[in-house]
Amino acid sequence: MRKPFVAGNWKMNKTVAESRHLVSELVPGLQAIDGVDKVLCPPFTSLLAVAALLEGTDIGLGAQNIHWETAGAFTGEISPPMVAEYCQYVILGHSERRAYFGETDETVNRKIKAALAHDLTPILCVGETLEENEAERTKEVISRQVREDLYGLEGMIEPGNESPLVIAYEPIWAIGTGMAATADGAAAVVSDVIRPTLSDLFGEAFAQTVRVLYGGSVKGGNAAEFFSQPEIDGGLIGGASLKVADFIEIVQAAS
Repeated sequence: MRKPFVAGNWKMNKTVAESRHLVSELVPGLQAIDGVDKVLCPPFTSLLAVAALLEGTDIGLGAQNIHWETAGAFTGEISPPMVAEYCQYVILGHSERRAYFGETDETVNRKIKAALAHDLTPILCVGETLEENEAERTKEVISRQVREDLYGLEGMIEPGNESPLVIAYEPIWAIGTGMAATADGAAAVVSDVIRPTLSDLFGEAFAQTVRVLYGGSVKGGNAAEFFSQPEIDGGLIGGASLKVADFIEIVQAAS
């Protein structure tokens, strides 16, 4: 059985003071929920403050991005060791990074390798655009992303062992639009595309250990519908993770 997993991606929201306030309100409710891996992913500026508040809890901490180099002349970037000092997880390949900052499958692949080398669990995001979905290219696009983003990881991922990564299926047309995919449709992408691709790369046993999340306009009111699908192991939550009652309701649905 794959343990449910819910991560909150705060994106570019919350000052340090606001982050402290939000975490102080979230922790009691999240701590009361068992059987779910819970992760908060605040902005870089809030990682240290949030890490201090999460100490002694069962709530994990994640960053929203990393560079693939460990150090160097990369003004404005954050290296894997800087993140690993406080975090256990890192979101990589989010569609907003791909769309606005020119990230490609090649750069995402380099970042995943860097994350694994520094004992960070990547939360790899994959997803198709509305145009690709309407052109019935979802399988082609998602399969390509998984293959290219995980290229060359054979030495870092041992077939048969528990997965050192999490994958989030986030159809781009559903992120922040209020247009969530159907639960059946999202589960079909996981069962018919993502897991078979993982199986081709690393074997069926490994593919079955990978937790695959859904993300895209998940709210307290629709979370249970998605999480009731056996192939969907939780969610990567955007806007709703900034709302205390909503996020706690989502994590409760995953449990």
